[in-house]
Amino acid sequence: VQLQASGGGLVQPGGSLRLSCAASGSIFSINAMRWYCQAPGKQRELVAGITSGGSINYADSVKGRFTISRDNAKNTVYLQMNSLKPEDTAVYSCNADVQKIKHSVYYSYWGQGTLVTVSS
Repeated sequence: VQLQASGGGLVQPGGSLRLSCAASGSIFSINAMRWYCQAPGKQRELVAGITSGGSINYADSVKGRFTISRDNAKNTVYLQMNSLKPEDTAVYSCNADVQKIKHSVYYSYWGQGTLVTVSS
């Protein structure tokens, strides 16, 4: 199972970016999909998560600015990032709980990360 993240880049404060993360490989089903960020010198932290049923949670710092969504048919999770601030600068990584075959356990997989830089 591979998770491929994309969409990062350089954006000015107040701007927007849309991150995508597509899962591929031997996949029967995916439960939760999440976005994490890690800023320089800081620990990785959860930004947002979404379950297969559509339940969503956000870090307080991004509520009202970021929107997580997913396309189950494409095994893809998105993060729409609006009103970006310099403190949002970080490497953003995706994570997914994947069931490879029916009735098997779920394993956690990580994407490679994509850099978001918010600067004027």
